[in-house]
Amino acid sequence: MTQSVQPVVAEELSAWSPDRGLTPAGPPGERLLVADSWLVRDGRVRGLDRHQERFLGSCSEVGGPPLHQLLKFWRDMTDALPRTGEWFPRVELAGDSMELRLLMRQAPPLGTSVRVWATGQSDPRIVPRRKGPDLATLAEVRGRASQEGAEEAVLITPSGVVLEAATASVLWWEDNTLCLPSPMLPVLPGVTLALLQERALHTGIRVAHRERTVTELDGHEVWLVNALHGIRPVTAWMGGLLRAAPAKRAPEWRTWLEEIMKPLPDK
Repeated sequence: MTQSVQPVVAEELSAWSPDRGLTPAGPPGERLLVADSWLVRDGRVRGLDRHQERFLGSCSEVGGPPLHQLLKFWRDMTDALPRTGEWFPRVELAGDSMELRLLMRQAPPLGTSVRVWATGQSDPRIVPRRKGPDLATLAEVRGRASQEGAEEAVLITPSGVVLEAATASVLWWEDNTLCLPSPMLPVLPGVTLALLQERALHTGIRVAHRERTVTELDGHEVWLVNALHGIRPVTAWMGGLLRAAPAKRAPEWRTWLEEIMKPLPDK
């Protein structure tokens, strides 16, 4: 099988205007109001319409540009996405000027498993249901987790209930039931989470919203899921005595996520 070749590019930031479309921009300096990102592999993407819906909805919440401009930005952005290689683009709305931007990034190495800090972290986010404003804060949480030999950390409520990870939704299995935190909790509406939940319902697998502490995940098959890595089963809990269960179900579901990737629209 021939592997795709892509040029070695760092991050490229473009700003968008109705008249000029996407043009190169200087280093970002304004605060991030909204952001969304996903994996593009050889011109194929998963759930792009759902990312669009979430991004446009969040822009509307903060009084962003009118809908017709957002839709034009989205078309220009989609046309600019590479059709070869692995990429992790991010769309942004930033600053008092409500500037729309595209941050083009090569995708980092994709993980098939993840080590998680066994100590739950108090949720530091200011706007948990909107992706963007808290990204820098969450990066600091992951930085602390890395000092414990982990790649991710689980955010919890003041009473210890699991919410999500710093960059991913949390799912786990109890017997044959796929479990997840209640949407009434302060959690980001994850695109990949929604896709998996719908697949479970369509295939007759029971889905339940349950409140669990990190300790109560001991011995269960736990997944961290997001648009970049898809499903990463937890294979180790670092800095604690929790046991990670074998990832018996994850391979089949990872295959399904790969199969539902669709080609980007024609330019």
